Amino acid sequence: MAGTPVAPVPGVSAGGGASVRTPSRLHLVLSAGALAVALTTGALATGAARQATPAPASLPVTSPRLLSGDDLAASIRGLQAHLRAQPRDAEAWSTLALAYVEQARTEGDPSRYPQADKALDRALELRPHHDPALAGRAALAAARHDFRGALKYADEALSRNPYNERALCSRIDALVELGRYEEASKAADLADSRRPGVPVFTRYAYARELRGDTATAREVLTRALGTAATRGDVAYVATALGQLAWNQGQYRTALRHYARALAADDTYLPALEGRARTQAALGDRAAAITGMERVVARAPLPQPLVELGELYEERGGKGDTARARDQYALVHAWVSLARANGVDADLDTALAAADHGERGAALKAARAEWKRRHTVHTADALAWALHVNGRDEEALPYARRATATGYRSASFRYHRGMIERAAGRPDRARASLTAALGLNPGFAPLGARAAHAALASLGGTE
Repeated sequence: MAGTPVAPVPGVSAGGGASVRTPSRLHLVLSAGALAVALTTGALATGAARQATPAPASLPVTSPRLLSGDDLAASIRGLQAHLRAQPRDAEAWSTLALAYVEQARTEGDPSRYPQADKALDRALELRPHHDPALAGRAALAAARHDFRGALKYADEALSRNPYNERALCSRIDALVELGRYEEASKAADLADSRRPGVPVFTRYAYARELRGDTATAREVLTRALGTAATRGDVAYVATALGQLAWNQGQYRTALRHYARALAADDTYLPALEGRARTQAALGDRAAAITGMERVVARAPLPQPLVELGELYEERGGKGDTARARDQYALVHAWVSLARANGVDADLDTALAAADHGERGAALKAARAEWKRRHTVHTADALAWALHVNGRDEEALPYARRATATGYRSASFRYHRGMIERAAGRPDRARASLTAALGLNPGFAPLGARAAHAALASLGGTE
């Protein structure tokens, strides 16, 4: 419409050109400000570190015409150009917001979330109660770990359109992350009946895995892989199968799945991360370190940063202690940056600080997270934070709760065993530590070594 003011497009320069980030090496930085500079000026490749809840295999978009292909950055530039010409296209604003959320997730760059906020504001200004925009609000809230908000927006979107795939998936994610597992399973069943496809299948599989039903999870993911029609979906589902196999200590199987994922997309970071983790478990430390260095250079997220730091510590060569400290400092910097952009990062803080930071801060963060949501992951984090602060009797109920659903996690079993040992329950500790090493003997570079040492001190067998 002639004379209609053109709203500025988030991420587009005042001169009309899309913001394009130029390649540069991500140098180690020890402050949130420096990390922010590195994230916003360095070229970070697409791919995602696996989170507690699997992220969608591909970005379910409101307009495939506007967001297509494997190059997310190019798609964003295309959307920005389209919106400069058609600023009243609410569908495109919603799609751009989802693209920013995906970019933030895959690149570990929380500074994209405010851009998504602005795009969603514009979409809802143009079309109040627009279900793609409401679903975008749900996705953004989930990305920021505001899972109650995600559930609220997902339900609102579904009240407008019961078949909105993004809203159906965000609803499952929110219920899982709130620890409402029975409801999450029902939500997955409902989503499967309405919008069967890879994003729903992977969430359904994870809901089953959380309850210890790895056989069904594997079957669902295998079927999903058979239906995957794009390279992105193949990479995502194959990686999910690799992670499931790794969790069960099936390392050769995991490597086959990661190879399948990387054959589809050799830049897919979750597969690169999973392969490095599996190589470490198999004792190929050099390949593991090289692989994890490649991952954190492109997406400096807490989990791979901690794992790389522990690999350096385990190697113990000249300069490795300093290298490990650098990785742990980057975790702290990422958490600060995430919080500055509206992300609740308490779980990341608790897990990293308990082993490699300030123990009091770990406990504070874990308690704060537990007040918000009661999941197996928050129970485990709180139990471990209490343990490292010498409060083992208080930690025990949470450690038991973390393992109560049947979720097969060697880390959870290891934490429980160490807490039981410290609390003076040697028989239970021996059983838990044996279970951890029997399930996944290479679950963590330093944790596995500590588990072996603890078992030896208890006179246990491995």
